[in-house]
Parts: sequence; C-alpha cells; structure tokens
Amino acid sequence: MTRTTMMIDPGLPTGLFTDVIASHGEYVGLVKFGWGTALVTKQLDHKIAVLREAGIGFYFGGTLFEWYLVQDRLGEYLSLVERTGATHIEVSNGTIPLDQHGKAACVRRMAQHRPVLSEVGYKDADRSARLTPGDWVGAIREDLDAGAELVITETRESGRSGMARPDGHLRDDVLRAVLARVDATRLLFEAPTKDLQVELIRAIGPEVNLGNIAAADLVGVETLRRGLRGDTLLQLTPCAGGVPVPRAVSVA
Repeated sequence: MTRTTMMIDPGLPTGLFTDVIASHGEYVGLVKFGWGTALVTKQLDHKIAVLREAGIGFYFGGTLFEWYLVQDRLGEYLSLVERTGATHIEVSNGTIPLDQHGKAACVRRMAQHRPVLSEVGYKDADRSARLTPGDWVGAIREDLDAGAELVITETRESGRSGMARPDGHLRDDVLRAVLARVDATRLLFEAPTKDLQVELIRAIGPEVNLGNIAAADLVGVETLRRGLRGDTLLQLTPCAGGVPVPRAVSVA
C-alpha cells in the first residue's frame, strides 16, 4: 500500500459524508466505520456506494469484530463483510479478554478472507501503559508474521491511550523501539489530534500512515504533510541558504 490517510466515520450524516468524499476524497486512502456504528447506520449502503464510486477502501472498526467474536458469531461477521463488500478486516483485542497469541490466530484466520489490519494496544489507558516497548514490538511482529497487511497502533478517538500518554503525546520509548524493529510502511498510526499528527510527521516523515483522522481534519493533515502549515513548514520545506527573508513589498 502507498501512504494512507484513514478517515474515521463516527456516524456522519449521509449528506455530509457524501460531500466530504466528493470534496476531499483524494486525500483519503481508507475509511473506517468506527466501532459498531455500521449496525445502526441507516444509509450505510449509500455511503458504501459513494466510496466504491470514489475507489476508496473501507472496513469496520475492530470493536465490531470483537463484538461478534465474543459471541462466537464470526460467521455472521464474515457475512456482513461479504454483503457490504468491505475491502479490509480489522482484528483487535482492545476490549475483550483475548490475549496476543489468540489475536494473531484471528489475524491468520481472517487473512483468508480479506487483507487484515490488526491493532495493538488497549482501549483502557492503564492497561496500555503496562505494555513495555518490547511488548509492542513483539505484538506487532507477531501480527505481521500472522499475515496482517498493516498493524494499527491504538490511541483511541481521544488520542490519550495506547501509544499515546494520558497527556495526549506519544510514548517516545515505544515509538523508538517499534521503528528500530519494524518498517514504518507496515504501520498505521492512529492520530486523531493535531499534536499526534505533528509528532508523527516530524518523527517519521510526510509519508507516514495516519488513521482516525476526522473528516474536518483531512485538509489540515494534508497541509501538514506538505509543509504548508507552520507546525511542519521548516521541517519539510527546503530553504536555499537558510530561512529566506522576503523583500519589502511596496503598495502602490
């Protein structure tokens, strides 16, 4: 996959969703219908048709996978995937009591049906904080070995759990450890806040895969990637001979 910006749909009105894709779809690589919203979205088929027309892939949030799994109803989940034409499957264990090895086994099973996006990290901030850098690296590598196309690093929609600290900034120790052992192109970093977006672009570069991007932030993220916003301008914009000093402008 090339550089990906994953937009999260938390239940946007259908008209707004349609307008966003028409206006900014070129900046979207994937759409995630967040958590279990797909089951209560009345015009889901219309939204999917909009994405299909735009050539944008989509999938359902990992929480929906967990909801079906904990009830031993994965057959129904796969029927939903087939009926809707979802292009990917997310496999996670952010909420349910499924250990890492069990999740990897699910990745292996689901990879027989669709490209899999697995997720590492937990919804509960305290539980995630107990994961050491080595735990993160081990889980990511195990999921990739099991057949995941990309591994998602959890931060939740708040940007304050998983790989993010409660103050909303990245766990630098985890990021360094992961990047030392895993190709960044195989990772999709959840970055719902501007702080996380800036930190990841500065640390990894403008081609970093970013997820949980709100519809309203698509253009803002694209400008960060291009150095068209003050937060990344000096890092991403080449300046001949240092920072240029503009000439005085005369007004006639």
